Amino acid sequence: MAEHSFQAPKGTRDFYPTDLALRRRIESAWRSASVDFGFDEIEGPTFEHLSLYTAKSGEGIVSELFSFRRAGGENDYALRPEFTPTLARMAAAKAGGLPTPVKWFAIPTMYRAERPQRGRLREFGQWNIDLLGLEGAAVDVEVIGVAILALERLGLTARDVQVRVSHRAVIARVLAALGVPEGKSADAMSLLDRRDKLDAAEFHKRASALGLASDAVQRFDLIARATQPLAQTFDQLASATGVELGAFSALEELRASAESAGILEWCTVDVGIVRGLAYYTGTVFEIHEISGAERAIAGGGRYDGLIELFGGPRMPACGFGMGDVVLSNVLADRGLLPKDAQDLLPRPDAFIVSAGGDADRFVAALARNLRSAGLHVRTSYKATRNVGKLLSDANKARARYAIIIGAEIADGRIALKDLASGEQRWISIDEAATVCGHTPHAS
Repeated sequence: MAEHSFQAPKGTRDFYPTDLALRRRIESAWRSASVDFGFDEIEGPTFEHLSLYTAKSGEGIVSELFSFRRAGGENDYALRPEFTPTLARMAAAKAGGLPTPVKWFAIPTMYRAERPQRGRLREFGQWNIDLLGLEGAAVDVEVIGVAILALERLGLTARDVQVRVSHRAVIARVLAALGVPEGKSADAMSLLDRRDKLDAAEFHKRASALGLASDAVQRFDLIARATQPLAQTFDQLASATGVELGAFSALEELRASAESAGILEWCTVDVGIVRGLAYYTGTVFEIHEISGAERAIAGGGRYDGLIELFGGPRMPACGFGMGDVVLSNVLADRGLLPKDAQDLLPRPDAFIVSAGGDADRFVAALARNLRSAGLHVRTSYKATRNVGKLLSDANKARARYAIIIGAEIADGRIALKDLASGEQRWISIDEAATVCGHTPHAS
């Protein structure tokens, strides 16, 4: 008996075949949406120099990372908590030779040394989309559109999830109109970013500390929680907050582009969406399950100065990251995952069984020939001449055909059974690859 019972580290997951099939289904939607929008796949190292992350997010991020120093080495490294710094480093390294625009996607594994909780694990898969080299609302909407296409392919609709959009320039103008001093603008944005984590009293206390008058604090609170469909004009919001209509011009441009792209119904304006990372420069957005019961499914925006930060030229950029953990929760809650995940596993074209005796020695050779022809073939490992029991195994494997090798192999004949219809017939061994490769019952 083993002395120890080992379990997966806290905040990680074991993926058994059906579990991994579900994840691959999500990744397939991500990949197909990326490719259909003209994005090329990239990948980078699992760990980077620690300084890559502190350059972007400051020293405060170190406590959130799995960082290490190689024994006897001098450099500090960290398992990647996100992909954008790697992408920026890669783009900066070859900026002069890259085509414009650069359209890249990645589906890497990420690591965060945080307390695990629902929707947030220490190891997770994430889809990254980045479009570099172009400016404008239409580009931002294209990036959002890639995310929407993948969600649609997973069965979600605008009644299930919404893209909450805002714009850093709009937020800055709103804050200025409220009377937030220029030197306190960063603090005000940080407070907006924390609005859902603070109770009303604490929020008002911190808003007052920005130097706002009492009525401005009330308007600040209203703006922090103001939402409306992107399809609506901003007259009512401007009137209610006392902010001039012109302050919302960037969102007006975003609305026009979203309407042209046919995704307007998916989008909601949420002025309080800031995205706490300081490098965002324009459009910012998060994708949420409609009830708000889950964490954000995705988040991103425009970050025009990031490539320059890593030694490249100034290059406009827009992108997002979407994790698999929250998305899996949303799909499960919506009943959009198969009731039997076995259906997602690869389906054999043929399952070869032997009736026993001399027939046994032909199984491996036939399996090899069929596999060489590009077919998915399985065989039985059971030492039994009970063909009925072996055919039951073929059905459990969800094979399309069962091939039964018996004494007739001496004449070059084998029995072929269509497991969907139950029809059985004799064919020559040379026909097997052609017949089994024709799969009208393919799922």
